[in-house]
Amino acid sequence: MMLVAQVSDTHLTLDAPDSEQRIRDFEAVIADINALDPAPDVIVHTGDIVHNGRAEEYALAAAILAKARAPVFVIPGNKDNRARLREAFGAKGTIGTDCEFIDYAVETFEVRLIAVDTLNTASNKGDFCEARARRLVRMIDAETSKPIAVFAHHPPFEVQVGPDPVNFETREAMERLARAVQHSGRVVAVISGHVHRGTTGHVGAIPATVMPAVATPLRKGEYPAHLRARPVYHLHRLDRHGGFSTASRIVGTPPHGGARHP
Repeated sequence: MMLVAQVSDTHLTLDAPDSEQRIRDFEAVIADINALDPAPDVIVHTGDIVHNGRAEEYALAAAILAKARAPVFVIPGNKDNRARLREAFGAKGTIGTDCEFIDYAVETFEVRLIAVDTLNTASNKGDFCEARARRLVRMIDAETSKPIAVFAHHPPFEVQVGPDPVNFETREAMERLARAVQHSGRVVAVISGHVHRGTTGHVGAIPATVMPAVATPLRKGEYPAHLRARPVYHLHRLDRHGGFSTASRIVGTPPHGGARHP
């Protein structure tokens, strides 16, 4: 069994009225993850790490993530800048560096983790071109003995909460990613962010989850008053037999008391 802590949509910036709250939310999540028992095997940030793609925002994000005790992997969201994200995290070996896209496989655990790049530089909605689809299929086929969890910023299924069920620029791009994910039968989970709300769905028969924004000023959905200022993140349990489950954890609850919540 392995435990993955997911962080998403921190939207760090230095010049918004709520900048300090976004920073506090991100720091609180990393501190909470560090205090978990058992500790997670890995932390994956599923994009929109920063809000404007600026170097100083990435420097702050890297400093916060440097405090994490578990290995950290990142993928770009629609607000991210690939070049500056590479500058901040590429030297640590946590992201791929052999292509214009930031997509890669993590092979060191009992479940393979595959990071997908859905960044569309022309829109907040996602993109997934033929070149990215071919790369994903090659990564899936490179190892055939382990189950796979795929991480993508934009969810490749129709999301029934929020203003728009399709979070890609075109339905064809969403369906292209969905087909690639279903290529082998070994993908057991698809894990995303972007819509700032927690929800679930399926990519074909594969269970899929979306976590809410860590940045509480940007988080969508209804929360009780006493939880509105408390960040939420997801914990995913995966095993070598393809088992998959997700729990939402509210920062500041007892170590084994993370409640489920959208």
